[in-house]
Amino acid sequence: MPERKQPKSKYTTDRQIPGAFEGETVTRRRFMSGTGLAVGGIASAAFALPALGFALGPVFEEFDQPWQPVGKITEFGSDTYVARTITLVPEIGDAGKSTVFMRRFNPAVDTEDRDEYNEYIAVSSACMHLGCPVNYVSSSQRFICPCHGGVYDFVGKVAGGPPVRPLDRFYTRVRAGIVEIGPRFSVNSELQRFSPRDPGEPLDGVGQYLYPSTPDLRKLDTN
Repeated sequence: MPERKQPKSKYTTDRQIPGAFEGETVTRRRFMSGTGLAVGGIASAAFALPALGFALGPVFEEFDQPWQPVGKITEFGSDTYVARTITLVPEIGDAGKSTVFMRRFNPAVDTEDRDEYNEYIAVSSACMHLGCPVNYVSSSQRFICPCHGGVYDFVGKVAGGPPVRPLDRFYTRVRAGIVEIGPRFSVNSELQRFSPRDPGEPLDGVGQYLYPSTPDLRKLDTN
């Protein structure tokens, strides 16, 4: 029958650890090292957890973008855009307003499926490079960004320059002959809809998985 091993003593002197003192179970050096690591971990968590919460918060947040009227259906044609001012953040005055470019759905150029939310096309004026405001030039049927030379075609797809994806859009609907604007959404190069992303975040390929959505489109209120 094999000889049974004696369990190790819990006392540091019995284990012949250098610098040990009678009656202690953990050396002072090991205790101080462990305490230092614990304090360092707590300090790191104090900095990291708020940053992580700030980054992931929008993923779980719900936010309703209210519908707002932008004009009668007779005010918008299908061959050019009409600029309208909408409110994105009502609590901050003019700083919370933005320009959108409006037109009626045109089967000759609009290749996406037609549904109740795109009878009228509403294109955001924020460039998808760094967010600078773009202008629509009717003579060339192009959206031009004056900051870094971004160019978009008539439907908002990238035609040149540094933007990483087409211009964002807004859901639209018609109520009693009035066109209303709802939540913003982003599109990839095929104009497929995605929850909103920030400028500079591509949506083609793996790009759609690399960047979290922003809260504008957590919930679409159809009332």
